[in-house]
Amino acid sequence: MDRSGFISFIHSYQDRLCKILEDEDGAAKFSTDKWERPEGGGGITRIIENGRVIEKGGVNTSVVHGKVTPALEQQLQSKGHAFFACGLSVVIHPLSPMVPTVHANFRYFEMMNEGGDTTDSWFGGGCDLTPYYLFEEDVIHFHSKFNINSWYPAFKKNCDEYFVNKHRGERRGVGGIFYDYMRPDGKTDWLKFAKDNSEALIDAYIPIVRKRKDLSYTERHLHWQEIRRGRYVEFNLIHDRGTLFGLRSGGRTESILMSLPPRVRFNYNDQPEAGSEEAKLLSALKL
Repeated sequence: MDRSGFISFIHSYQDRLCKILEDEDGAAKFSTDKWERPEGGGGITRIIENGRVIEKGGVNTSVVHGKVTPALEQQLQSKGHAFFACGLSVVIHPLSPMVPTVHANFRYFEMMNEGGDTTDSWFGGGCDLTPYYLFEEDVIHFHSKFNINSWYPAFKKNCDEYFVNKHRGERRGVGGIFYDYMRPDGKTDWLKFAKDNSEALIDAYIPIVRKRKDLSYTERHLHWQEIRRGRYVEFNLIHDRGTLFGLRSGGRTESILMSLPPRVRFNYNDQPEAGSEEAKLLSALKL
């Protein structure tokens, strides 16, 4: 595995994606927060807020290392004395409820023994779409951009099964791809795979933003957006491996929780009206 190649890639991609998103928003700019982790390593958190198109978003990179605790060993499902992890995470929460939220993460891990030798390594990542109103042509477009190799059917299935609020019996969104523990096998270039899917993110998401960002919406639409954002929060705090890894490894809380939307609702037993567009989305997400 090429550790340095992946680190170089995530930093250059972070710069390019932030520029693309700033141009699309047309008003807000990313702020940059470079941080260091006392246990080892650090990262670059870049946040955009209160824009014309993006209400809150983050494009973050981290390169961290440290000792493996029992909780971390259990979380990673791999044994070792020390770990190394680097990755890119993207979450964009648009202002308009007609524009979907998007999430992506591409990461690389190593486990080392007491002598510093690598005993295990793997790539993971994925990208998924979380709409508030269902435009079926957008879902088809999004998925088509990730259907670029023979891994797509399996990784689409992984995504459908992973991004699920099991306690509610509903998916977080309309899927995408998800993969983890992709270890070197001499057959697949996983670094190239991560790069290809990062490019697919741009091609999959930006055209949807352009198509939907100027559609009109009402307070009812915003109410529903906040209800669905509440489901997003539930998944991230209860089920998401990345969030749990970050918190259990002593990660930087502000950077980890930047994925949470700025406004949410947790109304008791909120149910959409039968036959409504809100009900149509919920029906599509139910298991």
